[in-house]
Amino acid sequence: MTTQTASLQSLHQQLRDGVLSAHTLMQACAQNYAQHEPVLQAYKHWNGAAAQKQADAIDSLLKQGIDLGPLMGIPTSVKDLYGVPEMPVFAGSSHALPSNWQQAGPVVRSLLSQLAPITGKTHTVEFAFGGIGTNAHWGTPVNPWSVQGEHRVPGGSSSGAGVSLLQGSALLALGTDTAGSVRIPASFTGTTGLKLSAQLWSNQHIVPLSPTLDTPGLLARSVEDLAFAFCAMDSRINHDDSAVPTLHNLQGLRIGVPEHFFWDDVSPDIEQLIRQTLNKFEQWGATLVPVHIPHCNEVYDVFKVGGLGAPELSDLLHNSLPEWLDRLDPMVQMRVEAASTMTSNEYLRRRRVLRTGAEQVKPLFQMVDVVMTPTIAIAPPTIEAMRQTDAYRHANLLTLRNTSIANLLDLCALSMPVGADSLGLPVGLQLMCANRQERRLLSIGRAIEKQLGTGQQILGTPAL
Repeated sequence: MTTQTASLQSLHQQLRDGVLSAHTLMQACAQNYAQHEPVLQAYKHWNGAAAQKQADAIDSLLKQGIDLGPLMGIPTSVKDLYGVPEMPVFAGSSHALPSNWQQAGPVVRSLLSQLAPITGKTHTVEFAFGGIGTNAHWGTPVNPWSVQGEHRVPGGSSSGAGVSLLQGSALLALGTDTAGSVRIPASFTGTTGLKLSAQLWSNQHIVPLSPTLDTPGLLARSVEDLAFAFCAMDSRINHDDSAVPTLHNLQGLRIGVPEHFFWDDVSPDIEQLIRQTLNKFEQWGATLVPVHIPHCNEVYDVFKVGGLGAPELSDLLHNSLPEWLDRLDPMVQMRVEAASTMTSNEYLRRRRVLRTGAEQVKPLFQMVDVVMTPTIAIAPPTIEAMRQTDAYRHANLLTLRNTSIANLLDLCALSMPVGADSLGLPVGLQLMCANRQERRLLSIGRAIEKQLGTGQQILGTPAL
């Protein structure tokens, strides 16, 4: 087992047993960066030299018996929305934001306090406003699963996060999720992504898209790694040291399978794979329960006309960063401009619809333990196809549709790979649980992963 395939738990133990050094671990990440980054372009800012120095210091501390936390020595990439001291924040825009945006908030401080080397800042869609992953200012990271020489999108808005994991330059990645921005790149790149309940972790010193719906999130190479990292960080942020419960099998698990909405316009090969996967779960002892997600169409109608993201981003730009308005990516600018004339009544109406939906969905999770759907309806499109505005709009909505519901209804959710489509591209399964049920969600995902295997075991490795 190499450092690129070993679990975070295993690497954590190897570092403390002295059979692996933080220097060696970071050096392997730097070598992978040097080999693959010229093609894949995951990073806006590479911090390899500083991270290597920190790794050397970590080895010295571990030899003295000083252990600062589970993530000590684990190379981690950070989406370029987070403030990290001495690293510029561009938020996917054409210019660096003022230096006060570099302050570390609670999520980044949880990494820094554990001495997790930060490998750098990964690319994002400008101000996180898009699910495809494109960026007109800095280019779009290449999905490592691109086939036949085509540049396929990596998913957004955390567009460089999943790519950094697959190229092996980081073993954990921080992203954010407002409508799917962690789960979409996880699904498109065959990695795993966890969207937290809103307000579980602080959004402080993270450039906002929608302060109402934004959540920090994690991407990792497996659900097991997600669980390890979530517990390590949550203990620092919320002082919660409880572990993810162990679920040994799926016997008796009640899986809600929506009969509507989430299957509309899904690519036939993706639908077939997801339904076959759900049937496997039933054979393994789970019960598939047909369900109706109340208020689903109503909250999605709000999302389709800009949701809360468009007016809240418009407010940020007009009041805090007005000089950025004329520099925006055209795909972002058209939605910001559309929201600039919204009335206060319309904004409050949208919030009311979402509050009602969140309340109405709560009883569902007394009937089922988890709801499962395809993460994304379509395969990752080519970057060339996304140059046309109409094609971009259509693909962006289809990409965000299934994932956005968890944000709009205030649920927690994760995406995990379950196989490949007819083109050999990864397909993700979305799991959704009730608000603040992250540990249950991770427990279920980890049990499934033990039966199915990790993404690497199912998909192999991309040709990079």
